[in-house]
Amino acid sequence: MRLTILGASASYPGAGQACAGYLIQAGGSAILLDCGNGTLANLGGIIDPLSLDAVFITHDHVDHFADIYALQALVRYAPDGPAAPLDIYVPEGLFERMGLLLSERGRQEFAEAFCVHTLRDGVALSLRTTTVTPCAVDHSEPTFALRVEHQGATMCYTSDSAPGDRVNAAAQGATLLLAEATLPQQYAGRAPHLTAREAGELANQATAGRLVLTHVWPTNDRAEMESEASSAFSGPVDIARELDCYDIPALAVGRGE
Repeated sequence: MRLTILGASASYPGAGQACAGYLIQAGGSAILLDCGNGTLANLGGIIDPLSLDAVFITHDHVDHFADIYALQALVRYAPDGPAAPLDIYVPEGLFERMGLLLSERGRQEFAEAFCVHTLRDGVALSLRTTTVTPCAVDHSEPTFALRVEHQGATMCYTSDSAPGDRVNAAAQGATLLLAEATLPQQYAGRAPHLTAREAGELANQATAGRLVLTHVWPTNDRAEMESEASSAFSGPVDIARELDCYDIPALAVGRGE
């Protein structure tokens, strides 16, 4: 199973960056986890977006789904004619709220571009040889962490989450933990997000194999983030950057491979 970082910024992208988006490739499948602003351009440099098997949107904050509108245009106006609807998995009611930004015709085309499925807490979804399990976490309601499993390898993407029992349960035993780390330590508890130290504590209690920090506020001090996370977790710690790749469970990292 391979994870590619398409976007790792929180709320707004820093220069040359993109917001939340992660590509999972495993067993011939290609799955997009979140589709924040700027991610589609990075995705198109790796695979044809029309080859995606599914898209998962974890919650209703725009930095996690802004490029879904660009993706629907690609699906509806593909070079060889409208492509088959793409499976999209979203929290209940989110797809309808996305459509509120569009004209009547736009909403019709938006609906034609996707086959919509609702995420349910703890209900596993099978895509070829890969299983994705949404796990409710504490952020906006509802927000889902995603556990992705393939042939014994497990990646947990926390999405956005405050610390607590629900994200702890989602992260248990992850080969690779892709954890948000939005807040500088001095802002701990000020918003429903993790600091780098709290992400390290999460990785430690989950006995994760590797920690990758993501959803990084563009002005955060990355060296300080790595130090804070490493103070709580003795395993490997990385800070996600666009086009970094991780092979799971091999855990080998490379750029743009």
